[in-house]
Amino acid sequence: MSSTERRIHPDSELKYFSNDLEFSDRSQLTQSEITQCMSVMESLRLWREADRALAEASRRYMRLNESDMRAIRMLMQAQKQGQIITPRDIAFEVGISSASTTKLIDRLVAAGHLIRAAHPKDQRSICISVTPQTAQAAHETIGRQHARRFDAAAAMSSDEREVVIRFLTALAEADEPQGDLTAQ
Repeated sequence: MSSTERRIHPDSELKYFSNDLEFSDRSQLTQSEITQCMSVMESLRLWREADRALAEASRRYMRLNESDMRAIRMLMQAQKQGQIITPRDIAFEVGISSASTTKLIDRLVAAGHLIRAAHPKDQRSICISVTPQTAQAAHETIGRQHARRFDAAAAMSSDEREVVIRFLTALAEADEPQGDLTAQ
């Protein structure tokens, strides 16, 4: 039994997804199809729980918060692609102010995760990179996890992957904030 399955007592009647008809027309679905749809939603919930647990374990292992992890992921991808990253790039990617970015960089430099260097083309700016030790730690932990996710996708047939792609794309579109959720 996985850790996500153990979170709810097996005899519990707790349901995470409503079967209410108020927002969804299900008139064209059989009860079996509705049950299957609910199983899809429950599987997604379990995956999101596992994903959150993995992200939390990664943050604890590397002693980082969410913004730190986002910055390091972005920096590692940029380094792989030969891009030079400035504090402004980090602020934009992570969605934080320049003052918060300065604090983030200071904290990660002090912890040995990042390196500041003179920008090779702009003497008024600095560039930021991930230390080899942090890159290696992330590669060995998060890299292995991403490989297991890839393997799960690779184990499906081409047709199955197309269905999953279509479903996840539709889900991403369905999750775009609407109505009151779009208010600033």
